Amino acid sequence: MPNSTDDNVFLAYYAGRVLRPRIEFNALRVDLTNPELRILAAGSGHSGDPVDGKFLSAKVSTFVRNNNLVAGINALPFDPVSGKEGETRTNIGIVITGGEVISPPYAKFDALAFYAGGAAAIIAQSAIPSDTLHAVGGFHRILEGNELVPRVLNAEARHPRSAAGISPDGRYLYLLAIDGRRPGSIGSTEAETALVLKALGAGEGINFDGGGSSALVLRYPNGKIRAANTPIHDLIPGRERAVAGCLGIGITAAPP
Repeated sequence: MPNSTDDNVFLAYYAGRVLRPRIEFNALRVDLTNPELRILAAGSGHSGDPVDGKFLSAKVSTFVRNNNLVAGINALPFDPVSGKEGETRTNIGIVITGGEVISPPYAKFDALAFYAGGAAAIIAQSAIPSDTLHAVGGFHRILEGNELVPRVLNAEARHPRSAAGISPDGRYLYLLAIDGRRPGSIGSTEAETALVLKALGAGEGINFDGGGSSALVLRYPNGKIRAANTPIHDLIPGRERAVAGCLGIGITAAPP
């Protein structure tokens, strides 16, 4: 878990395990105050504007590679579901890229939003202000004011999870993937996901699309791009699903 020795690190990677329940997770901490940070909120893994509200599917690893990023994670739900890249998808929720709304809000769900000056917030999609620079929808808020939201306390469904969190002081963004549907990691409830985010250092948290879509992809020092977690599309460990909306982390210089 984070400690004081990495307070000045731009990107910090963590991998961990919980014994009871049996889950494994991978996480990335991003310093939002770093002037070289580049946020990319995308409606799909390919560049270009949507056509009739449709986006092209891509794996998160393709999204990271195509956009010269150092990391990426799946975000909002979409339809239909398959493992094939290049198919049309409809995002279920908001995507804002460079101040432009490219996918409309879904009022029942929340979103992760980024503003000028490095500020970020988790907010209802129906309440996102007009000056938002970037945003990606998800499902619901699971952590608020350092506490689990009451809704998650009785939610027992256990799945692979993707999630994001923000530290109480607003400095750090946390991207989290929890594995599931395999013997070594059975997946987490929303409450357990919130507890992992809190242990990492988050005070606010949102649950992204999960299940077979969950993938936290990193560009490693040797240049290889691959998922840090174990995606499990069609119950096959290691198989990435082709998703739609993603959140990407880049730097203004060439990736290391």
